[in-house]
Amino acid sequence: MALGSLLNNPADHNLGRSRGFWSAIHLDPLLLLLLLLLMGAGLFVLYSGADRNIEVVKAQGIRFGVALVVMCVFAQLDPAVFRRWAPWLYAVGMVGLVAVLLVGVGAKGAQRWLAIPGLPRFQPSEFMKLVVPMMAAWYLSRHFLPPRLSHVAVGLLIVLMPMALIVQQPDLGTSLLVGMAGIFVVFFAGMSWKLISAFFALVSVSAPMMWFFVMRDYQKQRVLTLLDPQSDPLGAGWNIIQSKTAIGSGGVDGKGWLQGTQSHLEFLPESHTDFIVAVLAEEFGFIGMLLLMTLYFLIILRCLYIAVTAQDSFSRLLAGALTMTFFIYVFVNVGMVSGLLPVVGVPLPLVSYGGTSGVTLMAAFGVLMSIHTHRRMISA
Repeated sequence: MALGSLLNNPADHNLGRSRGFWSAIHLDPLLLLLLLLLMGAGLFVLYSGADRNIEVVKAQGIRFGVALVVMCVFAQLDPAVFRRWAPWLYAVGMVGLVAVLLVGVGAKGAQRWLAIPGLPRFQPSEFMKLVVPMMAAWYLSRHFLPPRLSHVAVGLLIVLMPMALIVQQPDLGTSLLVGMAGIFVVFFAGMSWKLISAFFALVSVSAPMMWFFVMRDYQKQRVLTLLDPQSDPLGAGWNIIQSKTAIGSGGVDGKGWLQGTQSHLEFLPESHTDFIVAVLAEEFGFIGMLLLMTLYFLIILRCLYIAVTAQDSFSRLLAGALTMTFFIYVFVNVGMVSGLLPVVGVPLPLVSYGGTSGVTLMAAFGVLMSIHTHRRMISA
């Protein structure tokens, strides 16, 4: 009788129905909750960073709504669809990058956008943040793992070709993000430590060549400013100096919401975009930063779980790469705002104001949910 009662526990049935509901709509409830919390926190901080401009918050809220719809659409697709379409999407993306160099639209000294009649202006490079790791995972998963040296070389070529085109726009920050997304796939495929050491040695040797022959003057200036921001305190070093001042003045518990002086007195430029984390640190202090970093950590931890439990090589490689790309977003933004890395224009994910990067990130989370929920259906 007791065993029958246990097996027919209404709570167990409710739990089963709950799991069945989320599996049916192909969404991961825990990851979705964490993302909604992050978006909510982002809108809260953005209101202060945008100097109480409610229109900016509304526009960001609409972007988040679009991004959530995109995530849900991607989550409905079986991972086999991504595997099958990866080469074609990669080809379309490469054509888009070439088109940007030939007929792209420029703004602020950069030519990064395509303007197609009847469609909103968009950046093909953002599209490649998702497609490059997908293509690298498609190629490497078709061979025995760990990959041979020849397969590693082809995988790196898949990554380097779009990187080279994006650098020409110029957009070093996006190029590095695209490159890291693809390189993580190659790394997770099982590169030997000899190959990893050789790769880092190659990067070290090529660094001087990049400095003299690849990097532009403004990019060199960013590196020099990182090393000594006081060399030009009213020019190139202004952003970093004001950002570090804002972060340091926040102390343990901050000055209070809407009470930040560096942003509201317009000392801190780009306070609602790339440098929004300085606004948060000034107004909510170390405690606020700790809570935000904890939220990011939980998202990354959940995504790593999805990657580890994926059922095939393609899904594991792609999920792992997308997760680590999200980590790189956070690491680079916080590093550059705190003066540990050069300023490369990488937004704080789902907190900084902006549309295209947020949609791309949510599409990636949709892919992760697809990998996880379809795995459950297959194993049932």
